[in-house]
Amino acid sequence: MTPSKDWMAIEDYVNDPSFEVGVNSFLDYAFQKLGTDNIRCPCCECVNGEFGEREKVRQHLIVYGVVKRYTFWFHHGERLEQEPQLVCDGDDGDDNIAEENENELDEMLGIIRDLYPECNNVGSSSNDSNLEEPNADAKRFYNLLKDSQDPVYEGCKSSRMYVLLKHLHIKTLGRWTNESFTMLLDFLKEDLLPKGSNLPKSYNKSKKVMKDLGLSYQKIDACVNDCIFYWKENEKLNACNICGASRWKSNKHNGEEKCKSNGKRIPQKTLRYFPLKPRLQKLFMCSKTASLMTWHHGKKKKDGTMRHPVDGTAWESFDTEHPNFASDPRNVRLGLASDGFQPFANSKTSYSIWPIILIPYNVPLELCMKQSNMFLSMLIPGPKGPGDAIDVYLQPLIEELKDLWEVGVETFDAATQRHFQLRAALMWTINDFPAYAMLSGWSTKGYLACPCCLRDTRSMRLPHGGKECYMRHHCYLPMNHRWRKNKKSFDGTVEREGPPQPSSIDDILNELKDLENIILSKDPSVKTKISHEVRGDNWNKKSIFFELPYWKTNLLRHNLDVMHIEKNICDSVLGTIMNIQGKTKDTLKSRHDLKDLGLRPTLHPIKVGDKWKMPPAPYTFFSSEKQKFCNFLKELKVPDGFSSNISYCVNSKEAKISGLKSHDCHVILEHLLPLAIRDLLTPLVREALIELSLFFTLLCAKVLNVDDLKQLESQIPITLCKLEKVFPPSFFDVMMHLPIHLANEAIMGGPVQFRWMYPIEQYMYKLKSYIRNRAHPEASIAEGYLAEECMNHCSRYMQSIETRFNRLDRNYENSQGHDDTLPIFSHSGRSLGAASVRDLEKGELDEAHIYILKNCDEVKPFLKQEN
Repeated sequence: MTPSKDWMAIEDYVNDPSFEVGVNSFLDYAFQKLGTDNIRCPCCECVNGEFGEREKVRQHLIVYGVVKRYTFWFHHGERLEQEPQLVCDGDDGDDNIAEENENELDEMLGIIRDLYPECNNVGSSSNDSNLEEPNADAKRFYNLLKDSQDPVYEGCKSSRMYVLLKHLHIKTLGRWTNESFTMLLDFLKEDLLPKGSNLPKSYNKSKKVMKDLGLSYQKIDACVNDCIFYWKENEKLNACNICGASRWKSNKHNGEEKCKSNGKRIPQKTLRYFPLKPRLQKLFMCSKTASLMTWHHGKKKKDGTMRHPVDGTAWESFDTEHPNFASDPRNVRLGLASDGFQPFANSKTSYSIWPIILIPYNVPLELCMKQSNMFLSMLIPGPKGPGDAIDVYLQPLIEELKDLWEVGVETFDAATQRHFQLRAALMWTINDFPAYAMLSGWSTKGYLACPCCLRDTRSMRLPHGGKECYMRHHCYLPMNHRWRKNKKSFDGTVEREGPPQPSSIDDILNELKDLENIILSKDPSVKTKISHEVRGDNWNKKSIFFELPYWKTNLLRHNLDVMHIEKNICDSVLGTIMNIQGKTKDTLKSRHDLKDLGLRPTLHPIKVGDKWKMPPAPYTFFSSEKQKFCNFLKELKVPDGFSSNISYCVNSKEAKISGLKSHDCHVILEHLLPLAIRDLLTPLVREALIELSLFFTLLCAKVLNVDDLKQLESQIPITLCKLEKVFPPSFFDVMMHLPIHLANEAIMGGPVQFRWMYPIEQYMYKLKSYIRNRAHPEASIAEGYLAEECMNHCSRYMQSIETRFNRLDRNYENSQGHDDTLPIFSHSGRSLGAASVRDLEKGELDEAHIYILKNCDEVKPFLKQEN
């Protein structure tokens, strides 16, 4: 048991005999714990930096005194798991303050110990004969340990590290600018704290803590035309060896290279790369998250339900293909997400930044898609999106993923207190439809736009509309289905073919043989030309993901994004049934296409003089129906958090809807549309739209059933055929075709909540909020993310302040109720405003009495007596 430390606080240690008694008890404890002849000297002169024998250390302590902040004897054998220290009799001062200080120190030491587990015993046993210079990690460990013990100023109860981390945490939560944080530090240091306080003077100097915590990023220059990276063998080049473009920015007037104030030249493009290995290691080194990283092991449901990607066939197939990887549940499964965003709000400037985000799927389902569980892997700079050349920027990540697969990285597991070789694998990508083409290499435009059907995509070009339409969904029906012979209702042909068959991975790799090592560049003079007509397919490149040894064995390599599919389908449905100009698919050109195809003669355009007249269609509202539909959405009341206020998007006077966001479309398509049209439109149109709505409602459930998904997979072709029978061909763009594949992807990948873009879009909105300097948006995001990442890691340990991990929910309900009232009146919850008091009417009193008599257990004994 640790002896009392009260002697350390004695001011007049020279004349107080109890100080010498405390020194002797400390020395007895230290030599007993360490079992060595030499220990570190904690006197004010040596500050644990020098070793000495017992008598030497004793004399130093009596002469120079002890470092008062060294209350946790880490270098002398004390560990956090030990029993509490002995307390001397008598007045021990303010217990609450002492307990708070001890909690602060424990929080800081918890962070340090988890970050540098290999250094926990450094210096605990040393002799003069075997002293060694500390390595880099040990030096950082000692620096952090010193910061966790040094007071902000002499006599302060809080350490320098605690105060600094708390201020940085508040800065992150409050979204302070760097300048405002520097101003606060300057005010505290100059005007509030005593002279000689050791707080840093600026934000830049306080960032040293982040570096010691092991969080950083790399900057790699890139060709302005996205041809190459200036790294490895190209690191010293001054110009691109493919297109010849200069690596450096130049003055437009005189052509001279631009330089910073320190004389360094300024690159035209710079990728900011956040290494993956140290971030994965921290998940295991952190005692708060290490045990969560094996949550998925043994969690696969055997009742046919799916709640997590571990329940999907893709996860199971990967385990079967790679049993060695699957044998250790600590190996990490990752998802990769990417999309571009405009960093400047309300700006006409065309600018696109592309973040690459990684998501570990090992953790519990409620934490999986939280922002604290996402890693920013890289920031691809603007002002233009990378296009197919995104593979050039993905090189560092792919190289690191290959190393994590083949070799791994030695990692300390705080849950088992053992080192192990950590490995990781990429399961799939998450992206919208244009980004799907960039990452997969299959163009999502043209007559072969479907990346699932590939060469067997069924489409036709509309002569008047000038666009591809994707009909012929009756080919997915059973071969004996009567609709296969119905020419008039569909595209005018008898369907004798079966559904498209998925291409095998061998066939895909064979098609991609001639696309290896092609030049991906924005410079058209050097970019490799690809002709889809000559090739007979839509491949633009062989994706860089195929460099991963296991990628070809992945069952689901790229996910179709349900979020954007719902958004586009909802826009098409609402635009057509409400006849919204610019969004409706029912145009004069589409009516001419109907006439050329010989379909639905009642809808063919009629020429009246020099103009064409369009007969009313069964799939559009009449004016009264349109007004009724708008009033329904305008007056709708929903629970808090169910959706945004959709009424803001509805103009009931003009019967118009505009400005719907993706989630608004999600709510309307799945929940509101069936209610709003229940007595509108014709039965055929209403039935088809309600079935489409039901499909997405069941698909987006948080708990999926495999049998239900198989039923959805067989039902969606019928639903799309019903839509084909009433809507014009122009209605069926590629987005209306993609639902045919969604149920099968859910069987492979699990619930869509882990594979759609909603959490990614929210994360990118957060990245956008980091921008302070519009001249350097990428640098602003990188620095803001680094600070956020550092605080997220540290705040897991900081229970004494409000953090993202312990703050109350926005709609927090007090579940304790009120002990001083009857249980039937003691409900959980809290008021949203001031209470108002009034007398109950007689009818209300009678209702309350009846309710009490029927529901209150405390009344039952009295009722029995009466009876």
